[in-house]
Amino acid sequence: QVQVVESGGGLVQPGESLRLSCAASGSIFRLYAMGWYRQAPGKQRELVASITSGIDPTYAGSVKGRFTISSDNAKNTVVLQMNSLKPEDTAVYYCRADWSTETQRRFTSWGQGTPVTVSS
Repeated sequence: QVQVVESGGGLVQPGESLRLSCAASGSIFRLYAMGWYRQAPGKQRELVASITSGIDPTYAGSVKGRFTISSDNAKNTVVLQMNSLKPEDTAVYYCRADWSTETQRRFTSWGQGTPVTVSS
């Protein structure tokens, strides 16, 4: 079993910052990518940022320049630093982990989500 746990969501005002953290644990042989997705009410889940070992991070156009994703491969953790938050960033943020077993079987695991609300 693999667990993915997010933390750090909350209520902030426009222009403020938040830092989301995510940790993946369990029967992971190789963790080859982690990412953050978000889902606003009435909308589909969308990619916010993702990071793969040895490859430059990927960002959604709407967050580029404001959000930064970083990872600690030794600890299987990923952090999303969100600056200059806007009301349209309001959503539930989900962490995703792409990993494999020792026999090269690949899986994707999701966290339960952490809510972010940007409002004055």
